[in-house]
Amino acid sequence: MTRINIPKKPERKFVDEDLIIDSWKKIEKFYENLMHREISTLQELKKWMNDRSELESVLEEDMAWGYIKMNIDTTNKNLAEKFNFWINSISPKVSPYNQKLNLKLLENPLINELDPDKYKIYIRGVKKSIEIYREDNIPLFTEMKKKEQEYGAICAKMIISHKGKNLTMQQASALLKENDRKVREKIYLKISNRRKKDEKALDKLFDDLINLRKRIANNAGFNNYRDYMFAAMGRFDYTATDCYQFHDSIQHYIVPTINNFEQERKVRLKINNYKPWDTEVDIAGKKPLKPFNGSNELIDKTIQCFNKVRPFFGECIEIMNEMKHLDLESKEGKAPGGFMYPLYEIGVPFIYMNAVGSQRDLVTMVHEGGHAIHSFLSRDLEIADFKSTPSEVAELASMSMELISMKHWNVFYKNKEELKRAKLEQLKRSLETLPWVAAIDKFQHWIYTNDHNSQERREKWNEIHNEFGSNVIDWDGQEKLREILWQKQLHLYEVPFYYIEYGMAQLGAIAIWREFILHGDKAIEKYISALKLGYTKSISEIYETAGISFDFSSSYVQELSEFISAELNKIEN
Repeated sequence: MTRINIPKKPERKFVDEDLIIDSWKKIEKFYENLMHREISTLQELKKWMNDRSELESVLEEDMAWGYIKMNIDTTNKNLAEKFNFWINSISPKVSPYNQKLNLKLLENPLINELDPDKYKIYIRGVKKSIEIYREDNIPLFTEMKKKEQEYGAICAKMIISHKGKNLTMQQASALLKENDRKVREKIYLKISNRRKKDEKALDKLFDDLINLRKRIANNAGFNNYRDYMFAAMGRFDYTATDCYQFHDSIQHYIVPTINNFEQERKVRLKINNYKPWDTEVDIAGKKPLKPFNGSNELIDKTIQCFNKVRPFFGECIEIMNEMKHLDLESKEGKAPGGFMYPLYEIGVPFIYMNAVGSQRDLVTMVHEGGHAIHSFLSRDLEIADFKSTPSEVAELASMSMELISMKHWNVFYKNKEELKRAKLEQLKRSLETLPWVAAIDKFQHWIYTNDHNSQERREKWNEIHNEFGSNVIDWDGQEKLREILWQKQLHLYEVPFYYIEYGMAQLGAIAIWREFILHGDKAIEKYISALKLGYTKSISEIYETAGISFDFSSSYVQELSEFISAELNKIEN
């Protein structure tokens, strides 16, 4: 194996090299310097912007490590306290300075001499931040962040017992692929009953979060939190109405296709009542796919797979492994979910997962690996804000890699039939993702634009689930679980309104994969060029650089759905 170069943190030009962030006083002097520094030339303005970016990168990375470590071990009170120190003692004091620094930037006439092609997206974002900032919201943000942490802590304690062993929800869910239907039902009911134990706690937590978010929106002059978040997330390229139309397109073109998938499964399984615990098992009675054993093998095979796409991609994962920027296996006390956390100062991100050895874990790894590659490709951009991409772009990087990497999944599967099964499952999931995305997003729109209680929320979820869920699955006896299915979606609690982007990016990823099939390495070059832009161009321009359109019209949804169906037929036949 070629020796890799491990990146080092760049030499700091503004922040002290030996800074230990254990008090606000140690940080305040840097903000005061930026606030009171004279800026009389364009060169001085750029130096000021770079110094501010360096400070933000240092602080963000320090907070990131606190968040990562706390999630890895939610039982460690010291780790929680260290992260809460950030939430309580640092973040609230940074916000007023950010507002003042943003105003200082916009009020300086030299801003008009900055290259508009390079800085227009950044300046647009600064203007929007100033517009929605309210000092009254600072303590509410602090309270909200603390509340959001409670979700991970609650879910991390969810375990079931099976054959004398404690299993996390992720480990237990892997058993839903077992061929023995009685085992699947038993596991499903155990998972369901365990989730129901925290139903009221999660309802109460969500009510608290909704109330806090409403207050934040009202303070900022918005009628509802949905409209506030569209502004806060910088959604300049589409509206709430566009989202509703996207929901309708998915319901019209994708849901019937998914129902056909489920009906075929029901027929092939030869069962009269197709239950929720029948949706994951192999229809031919084959054992669950096992692409790797343990995190080390997952890492090694991912590196091999990515190397075949482009050696640089494999090197990214290799660097992260060498630097111990990977924590992949599910274990007790570890918060649920998976993420890639960018670390802007060192420029080498961190991947966090809850792997149990399943095909879904393979997909999660290449998904987060796509995010990581994006982070590496944009690491040399001049300021931190250039590297902070909107989720419509971030998820394009990750979801495209899910499909592109399929060409080399023979690294994970030596058996051709298993490889075929894995590809079929992935392509079907690329469409199956869309109705769930639409359901969660439509649910959020309703939640934050309508006053309601927990019972009305359940009724609305059932209504939406009827629109986007399978009409083949028999929920008799499981109605109570069905009405709280939304509680398992982390985004609702921790990152509200970060979800429709998965649907938009899924369409983009399918389009990139189509380009990859047609044009091979040329499509990879365009993919790389798009990711290198970071957030220096609009979403539409970044998609265009990747060789595709930022489009979620009904005709485009239909076109890409038909393309996936055609590719499925090729693999099956």
